[in-house]
Amino acid sequence: MKKTVTVIVLILIVGLFGASIYYLYQKDQEPPVKFTTETPTTETIIKETVATGTIIPREEVPVKPNISGIIDKLFVKAGDTVKAGQLVAQLKVVPNVANLNNAKNQIRTANINLANEKKVYDRQKELYEKGVISANDFDLAQRSYDIAKQNLKAAEDTYEIVKNGTIEGIGDAATTEIKATISGMILDVPVKVGNQVIEANNFNEGTTLATIANTNDMIFEGKIDESEVGKIKEGLPLEITVGALEGVKFDAVLDYIAPQGVEENGAVQFEIEGTLKEREDKVFIRAGLSANASIILEKAEEVVAIKESLVQFDEETKKPYVEVEVGDQKFDRQNIKLGISDGINVEVKDGLSKDDKIKVWNKTKETFSKGRRG
Repeated sequence: MKKTVTVIVLILIVGLFGASIYYLYQKDQEPPVKFTTETPTTETIIKETVATGTIIPREEVPVKPNISGIIDKLFVKAGDTVKAGQLVAQLKVVPNVANLNNAKNQIRTANINLANEKKVYDRQKELYEKGVISANDFDLAQRSYDIAKQNLKAAEDTYEIVKNGTIEGIGDAATTEIKATISGMILDVPVKVGNQVIEANNFNEGTTLATIANTNDMIFEGKIDESEVGKIKEGLPLEITVGALEGVKFDAVLDYIAPQGVEENGAVQFEIEGTLKEREDKVFIRAGLSANASIILEKAEEVVAIKESLVQFDEETKKPYVEVEVGDQKFDRQNIKLGISDGINVEVKDGLSKDDKIKVWNKTKETFSKGRRG
């Protein structure tokens, strides 16, 4: 019995020894682990943040009437270019019947007063010429007569204003001819011939007949998240892309950052504005087009750069380094100094040359199947 157990144990030991030998043999047959390398490249690295918004004119001026009435004629349409003082619309005044009747009654009353004062004046004049009354009494009669004439003229003017909306001699204080107040492009004409319009006054904004803007002075108006607003400042360059103008970019300068944010959908947004620079090719931009603004925080042109994935950091000092190939699959640590990064590439200010081969930490090894295919 003991002899049988001994034989079994010996067989197990021999089997384990043989399996170990076979494993080591197979291990030696596997191809060695290899590391690929990459060399530094020359890149222009831009660190930026993006804001969404629209392209709008810096100023939009509404044209409003200073009298109420009905539009009789329109002389412009959206897209027209006008100059300051050019005729935009002409109004027709529809008088209020009650006001018109009151104005007529005022004229009748003024005529009656004038006739009475003229009689008094003629009588006093005759008495003054005969020396019956003093000059002072005659002056009082003449003054009353002059006032009566002036009251009649005022009543007639009131009637004309109620009837026609204006009178001669008051210039642009009230006119049925509405003119452009600035030079520019007509963006919108929200009214039609026959529409009733209301004058602009202290109690009413009035009806807008047209909106005029200088389309040569456009700005980007957008919003940026609170997580990014601390990174930007006024004066930074912008690169504007407009979805409707494929392949066209506009340079701009950040002019304004709102001092107070507004909560939208659970996130605080800050309004920003940037002035677009004129392009030599004079590309026409329609007001209200959606756009994205890349705010350039930092920019390094034509610098030595590597992929961020190649950079390692010392566990103790946290300083960056890479491993540079010094022989066949032999690498030495090389400390480097980094500059700006765009999230993919990072600038290397010191520590590398363009010919250095940097170790890539993606191990590659040939499998047996590859070996058989090769």
